[in-house]
Amino acid sequence: MKKVVVFGGGTGLSCLLSGLKLFPLDVTTVIAVSDNGSSTGVLKEELDIPAVGDVGKVLLAMANVDDDFVNLLRYRFSKSGTTLYNHPVRNIMLAALIDLKGNLTEATKYMCGLLNIKGTVLPLTEEKVDLVGERIDTAGGEGEDAGEKHFSEGEVFYGEEEVSANIRYIKRLSYDHDIHVSDEIREKILDADLIIFSPGSLYTSILPHLIAKDVTSALEETKAPLMYISNLVTQPGETDDYSVGDHIGVLNRYLVNRQIDAVVANNAEIDEAIIEKYLATENKKIVPIDRERLQSAGVEVIESNVFTIEEDKIRHDALRTAYLIFSYLMDRD
Repeated sequence: MKKVVVFGGGTGLSCLLSGLKLFPLDVTTVIAVSDNGSSTGVLKEELDIPAVGDVGKVLLAMANVDDDFVNLLRYRFSKSGTTLYNHPVRNIMLAALIDLKGNLTEATKYMCGLLNIKGTVLPLTEEKVDLVGERIDTAGGEGEDAGEKHFSEGEVFYGEEEVSANIRYIKRLSYDHDIHVSDEIREKILDADLIIFSPGSLYTSILPHLIAKDVTSALEETKAPLMYISNLVTQPGETDDYSVGDHIGVLNRYLVNRQIDAVVANNAEIDEAIIEKYLATENKKIVPIDRERLQSAGVEVIESNVFTIEEDKIRHDALRTAYLIFSYLMDRD
């Protein structure tokens, strides 16, 4: 059975995994734990634990249990003014299991058994960690636009929410301290047949893996090809006007001594009314495929119809996307 390691976080990762679990693959998912928003951020600060939100989302995406159990774990307390307000049950369970099992990895493994998950789910680190964005030096520059922010060299944005809101002013991402990545993750990378970077927030869900030295070191050593599943639409403030090649260019900059070998991208037309609605209401644009740039960079472009519309939202078609990944692996035999 082919072994796949997937890096990511958030909704994009969950969607991808819901498709991959339908194929005969040994999938290991590594999840960033630097989120500091919403329920996750509250639990992180109050309990001094890693962010559990994305771990919980992935567990539900990979679950093989009845819908009632999944809906229970997905349930979010909605009565304002209460201690539990806005906390989903899955986050509460993971926080409790960290206490009972000793760490997030063991808590996650227990949940995998409870949810009959095929494959392995691993948090990137056991530590409470925050993203740090080093600011671009714009102080005193000439010809700056009215209302442009002015920063001094060395100042930072702290935490995922602040980083995400100020990507245009950031020249480098790091963590607030050096983190330890488990030997198990390293071994999974070295033993993999394919490494995948999932769709999702480029700077706050994907790059957090590539600023971990233990991960980039293992990626340099592995013989597995590196694949990126391209985002379908841009993310305001993070990837405005980015093409597929722009996304890969950022990934390659952080990979340093490795480069993306293949990309899965959508080439099917999306209804113009939906595109216009996205632009008007969310300021999001379709991510175009810049084929010549990708080919000149040695990237294999795997393009097809990989989108679906769910409640007027553009999403990856989980089954079609996973099929293309599986076919890529089989063609390499």
